[in-house]
Amino acid sequence: MELKLLLIAIAPGLALAFGIYLTDRYDKEPVDLLLKVFILGCLSVIPTLAVERFLSMFNVFSGIMWPLYTSFVVAGFTEEFFKRFVVLKSAFKSHHFNEKLDGIVYCTFSALGFATVENVVYVVFRFASNYYVGIGRGLFSVPAHMLFGITMGYYLSLAKYCVEGKGKCREFLRKSLIVPVVLHGIFDFILMSNTPILMVLFIPYVLYLWKINLDRLNEYTKNSRDIFGRINNKRREEF
Repeated sequence: MELKLLLIAIAPGLALAFGIYLTDRYDKEPVDLLLKVFILGCLSVIPTLAVERFLSMFNVFSGIMWPLYTSFVVAGFTEEFFKRFVVLKSAFKSHHFNEKLDGIVYCTFSALGFATVENVVYVVFRFASNYYVGIGRGLFSVPAHMLFGITMGYYLSLAKYCVEGKGKCREFLRKSLIVPVVLHGIFDFILMSNTPILMVLFIPYVLYLWKINLDRLNEYTKNSRDIFGRINNKRREEF
């Protein structure tokens, strides 16, 4: 295993995880829980690969249906399901998950753990002779996993702090899986379809993903700042 390739593979995921950690500046999550979620995200590659291999057996389609099935069912659904499963089982019910921004933090850490291991598989083992694969994945694929994680965390937090009735809460919980799957599926489908018309849309779509998810991240960051401000004001009043 070449050390340079390994560094190229793991650097994007670690850098983005550190960036998300710094974004959560008002009520930081415990490092041990973040590491746990990240590592479980890494380990989620194992069941994901097994399920993807199973689902691929049913891909008997031809033409445009082949990449459509692969993008949305094999990759999109399976990967987002297990990344979300990690958060639901490790952090969702934790007392540390005490504000909406936390949903984004934990989901992105799970997603980036998964993306880091997936990147190592591609960059170090499958395409070791082509450095451009590592660069391309570092610029697009790994950040895309983070963006899908932001969307997932956005809706997961809405589900956790929903006060609009059980039906609405369940709707947000479903959206925490469905919306990332759709976004992920579109991303992969554009690349897998190998259709010039769709490839023209790739960069605009990536910019769209950044725009909507940075808006979601900013919304919850402001919410965290407001909560922190109210707590500090209350403490001042008590003293």
